[in-house]
Amino acid sequence: MQTAIFIYFIFVNIAAFVVYTFDKFRSRVGASRISEKELHTFSLIGGFLGATLSMALFHHKVSKVSFLLIHIAIMILWIALILYYFTQIDELNFIS
Repeated sequence: MQTAIFIYFIFVNIAAFVVYTFDKFRSRVGASRISEKELHTFSLIGGFLGATLSMALFHHKVSKVSFLLIHIAIMILWIALILYYFTQIDELNFIS
């Protein structure tokens, strides 16, 4: 089960990185964009690291304060969930 969760997080973070990067590309060429709701959904389902990496590398959505505040809230939620998992559930060896 833990390996499946780990693989899921790898997949969803790669997907989030690709989607955020694709949206940045589409913004540069003037094409239709991916909605902010869809972008946030990728972060909510666990792709917050891939999304953050794409935002940092390509300066995507970093000047839009409302987007950043929601993204930061999602990151804090995930960090809290991860800390809970490792402390309360006492899982010290996640990939075993």
